[in-house]
Amino acid sequence: MQRTTHISQNVANAVPLPTQVLLGRYRVLDTNNTGGFGSVSVCWDSLLHRRVAIKRMPLQMDETSPLQASTIEEALNEARASCWLSNEHIVVVHDFEDDGVDSYLIMEYVDGLDLAELLSRVEDGVLSFDECAHVVSSLASALSYAHENGVLHLDIKPANIMIDRSGRVKLTDFGMASLASAAGYGGARGGTVGYMPPEQIEGGQVDERTDVFSLAVVVWEALTGSCPFAAETPEQSLSLIQRGPSPALSRVEPELAGIVEETLLRALDPSPAVRMSSIDEFARDIVAALGDVQEGRESLRDLLTQTEENEEPDAREDWKRLRVPLSIRFPWLGATVVRALSAGTAAFIAYRTLPYIFPDSAQAAAFGIGGVGAACAVWPPLGGMLGIIALAGAILAQVASHAFPLALAIGVAGMTWWLVCGRNFDLSGASLLLPSCMMSPLAGVGLCGIALSPGSAFLTASGGHLFYLAMTCSIQSGFYANAITQGLSVYALQPRTWILTLGCGISGFVGSFFSRKNSLPMVVIGQVAAAALACLSYVLCAHMEKASIVFSVDGMAMGVAVFLGAILCIAYALLGESAINRKGDDRA
Repeated sequence: MQRTTHISQNVANAVPLPTQVLLGRYRVLDTNNTGGFGSVSVCWDSLLHRRVAIKRMPLQMDETSPLQASTIEEALNEARASCWLSNEHIVVVHDFEDDGVDSYLIMEYVDGLDLAELLSRVEDGVLSFDECAHVVSSLASALSYAHENGVLHLDIKPANIMIDRSGRVKLTDFGMASLASAAGYGGARGGTVGYMPPEQIEGGQVDERTDVFSLAVVVWEALTGSCPFAAETPEQSLSLIQRGPSPALSRVEPELAGIVEETLLRALDPSPAVRMSSIDEFARDIVAALGDVQEGRESLRDLLTQTEENEEPDAREDWKRLRVPLSIRFPWLGATVVRALSAGTAAFIAYRTLPYIFPDSAQAAAFGIGGVGAACAVWPPLGGMLGIIALAGAILAQVASHAFPLALAIGVAGMTWWLVCGRNFDLSGASLLLPSCMMSPLAGVGLCGIALSPGSAFLTASGGHLFYLAMTCSIQSGFYANAITQGLSVYALQPRTWILTLGCGISGFVGSFFSRKNSLPMVVIGQVAAAALACLSYVLCAHMEKASIVFSVDGMAMGVAVFLGAILCIAYALLGESAINRKGDDRA
């Protein structure tokens, strides 16, 4: 009678999205399955626009390594030879690269689980007889094809057996065992302790019977829930092999007495001469005795479906598995958005100021606007400095008694800000100028919170409000210094001015404090907190102005802060942190 398999719950931990690029082409989506001599990364192929899996293994060739370069080269050639294998039960190898430091096996991405993960999620860690029959049949097809083409696997284990969501079984990592051995990893002679026969452990002659032994160990583990020769060292594993698997298979599962047990014991014999000479002979004896191959595939397909249904929902994991972020599909998009925003805000300030600097030459003004935008597109941090210079220049161009002192004061304050923090961040200029561009005092708070460090966010958000006041007075007075000075003096005497300036600074600081965690939930919390604090300070200022419990506020200003916060959260979710250059960031 077949045993019923149930799924145990497993909760995956979300992994922050990396932005590493391998071989100048493959952008890393996730890195997992780190083993004894390498790691597997799920990557996006930016050239062919597809997911791939890349196994990366360091090649330990240094002055202290006893390895010969020729040994490594021979192993690399063997690994490259595996790229020619083409079988429905072998993971397709697209390419093999090495840079002298690391080797990279670029493979098809299999959407599913490896056998080790699946066994860890099922009750008692075992497969049903039908499921095991399907696994053996599939692996036998893969190994028989490889052996016919002169390629041994030498590292058959559950972690190298993939099962996709249709129930198809695929074998991966051909050629990597020899490469690991040549690179000097551990005492495993290229294989994995617990799954290697004596001849591989002792560094002797290996052939097809070596893979027969390893496959038999995997079958035993899939049927009983434990690896019979698992040990901490190769020597301990060798001792267990010499004694034979224990307890007997028929004692663990009486229904397996007979052909299945006899076939496995023969395949697990310490002497290669006793074992079957081929994978086909092993599979022919055991598959028919285990069960129905087709039913096994359907059962595995249902099993993988159940694992998804029984796991706690994880929206981030689903997003990473089913969708490739825009920042990965189009790596240039984030930088383009940043440059466009910086160029756009600076060009808008130039558009409002340069006609006053060149009143008789529309062509010169237009050329200047274009030049400002182009300069900021090349180096985004220029935006803040050029905006400050444009305002000071427009004031100086209008002949007035206070023009020079006022322009000098704006220039000195602005340059101080730029030297302290403005030059360190790509979006510093846009954060400073955005309130003036949108004519809304709270418009820059959210951008400061997501793009700058906490201290710089405080200074820039506060400075953005003061620059907004200066631009407002300048536009209203036609950039005449006397009128601007008078207007700014009125603002300076009002407590609400400084409360709102401080409120903007604190809002930017709080938003950045949460965003420094570099995760979407914390970015959302930061934007919500920043918008709430900014609106609260705005309401407080309106209340002070009306000096009454009943008062009115400018809902548009608060609406802009909330709207921009939502847009920034969406942009971060789509583009990720990689779109923002924080080279001056003080984040941990």
